Amino acid sequence: MTKTELINSIADKANCTKKDAASALDATLAAISEALVKGEKVSITGFGTFEVRERGEKTCINPRTKQKMVCPPSKAPGFKPGKTLKEAVNK
Repeated sequence: MTKTELINSIADKANCTKKDAASALDATLAAISEALVKGEKVSITGFGTFEVRERGEKTCINPRTKQKMVCPPSKAPGFKPGKTLKEAVNK
């Protein structure tokens, strides 16, 4: 599903215009992104939890030169689905 298809689905289910649905979706995604940038968890009951996960330093290989190098630690967004979402998907 693309963002446009998601906006159309939201508009149909919420009985609102596509413009209002797009605005609501953009605001939701912006709020989640801002919270993750601050290092906060975003938990949506029945859906799941968005969080920032720490990745440690590791040794990797440059594919072009085949030399080993050290990749620095980094952060990555992660998502853990909630019980209700897991059950819905597994039906």
